[in-house]
Amino acid sequence: MSAKFDVSFVTAAEIAGGYAVLLQASGSDRAAGAKIADPAGVIARAAKIAAFSAKPMTVLDLVAPEGSAAERLFVVGLGKPEELTAHDWLKAGGVAASKIKKAEKVVIFVDAPGVCVGAKEAADFALGMLLRAYSFDTYKTKKKDEDSNGRNGQVAVTIVTANAADAAKAFKVSEAIAAGVNLARDLVNEPPNVLGPVEFAAKASELEKLGVEVEILTEKEMQKLGMGALLGVAQGSVRPPRLAVMQWKGGKSNESPIAFIGKGVVFDTGGISIKPAAGMEEMKGDMGGAAAVTGLMHVLAARKAAVNVVGIIGLVENMPDGNAQRPGDIVTSMSGQTIEVINTDAEGRLVLCDALWYCNDRFKPKFMINLATLTGAILVALGNVHAGLFSNDDELSDQLTAVGLKTSEKLWRMPLGKEYDKMIDSKFADMKNTGGRHAGSITAAHFLKRFVQDTPWAHLDIAGTAMGSPQDEINQSWGSGYGVRLLDELVRANYES
Repeated sequence: MSAKFDVSFVTAAEIAGGYAVLLQASGSDRAAGAKIADPAGVIARAAKIAAFSAKPMTVLDLVAPEGSAAERLFVVGLGKPEELTAHDWLKAGGVAASKIKKAEKVVIFVDAPGVCVGAKEAADFALGMLLRAYSFDTYKTKKKDEDSNGRNGQVAVTIVTANAADAAKAFKVSEAIAAGVNLARDLVNEPPNVLGPVEFAAKASELEKLGVEVEILTEKEMQKLGMGALLGVAQGSVRPPRLAVMQWKGGKSNESPIAFIGKGVVFDTGGISIKPAAGMEEMKGDMGGAAAVTGLMHVLAARKAAVNVVGIIGLVENMPDGNAQRPGDIVTSMSGQTIEVINTDAEGRLVLCDALWYCNDRFKPKFMINLATLTGAILVALGNVHAGLFSNDDELSDQLTAVGLKTSEKLWRMPLGKEYDKMIDSKFADMKNTGGRHAGSITAAHFLKRFVQDTPWAHLDIAGTAMGSPQDEINQSWGSGYGVRLLDELVRANYES
């Protein structure tokens, strides 16, 4: 089961059993806390034998080390001090977490000789631990009993650093971020029979406990608003659609909000344009954009961000039945623009276009960013390494690219242009919902662009990064929670007063 790390920070600590983790930079002959954890100098001898040189994220493992009060010692390599980034501290925490899940108590010395370790670095290390500890095992009955050993997976972690008091304060933000990321992961990982539109909306409503104002629009309200595009996607399912509107009011009362909009297709069969059976079970993750927005709103509220934010998620299920939308149907969006449905599997943009228009019309935000597992074409272009970034605003695009590099939730800007926009013109309506096979992710972005008017806007196509992305030091989950840390850093770096 998931390890639960109970983290505390101190300026000094003794070891009395349990595990110890020491950090060491390459080029240094000493690890943090070596005098306390390794009085007999076993680490130096073991490192020589194992050719351990503290390269980034390598680990030296010593069981029952001679002369040590620790039952087991781990030395985690940091690499060259001058090359350490903020994300490296998360990774180091993740590596440490992977080694200590079965311990009852752990002392971790983070002040590696020759490395500048401040409160943020220590807190980032702890954040990496929390992110790595996550696993989704809600429905595994046997594993819980076998792994708990009566401790419920609880591990007491004491982090030793000279900046303990400030690190403890910074860690409160780290805890908020971890909770938001793991909430997004939970939502993506939940089976589709459990998490429908109504249930997802209820999860969003739970943010009210943190001070988020939440409204849930039913199909009746959406019909009155004229959301024919979103409702058309939902009409083939017995599960009714919902639009969740979340507001965090942490800024000045007269200040315009910033807005995040998420695609929430809780399960996507493709509708009448049905998908192949192989791999269709993964379409429970087609609400990764909505999950990221919900996780982000959790983070901002939990850390009391000094900014006004709107989060909107369109929640539907795309199913084929006798009432389902057909290829060739023409629907009218909230904007009044008509859409010829060429392919019912290009449904996410139909959900988003009404959500974007509603957001812009009601809240007049400074900018809008939407997130969606929108196209397989973005996977063909970028794989699982980058999410696709499309934007009508260079400043917003540059900000997103910068925070993507900082958080390692990377983005790659893709082109927009009139030539691509023409590809979605329709013979029978104002536009069609797909431009065909070529430039699929670009024409999808152009479709959305027709619903944002002059408001600065960015579309993040996260089909390759929100689910099934490669596992790494801080994520071992199928649902990655991609976008939560990225957008929290965007807000923190650029928009908080």
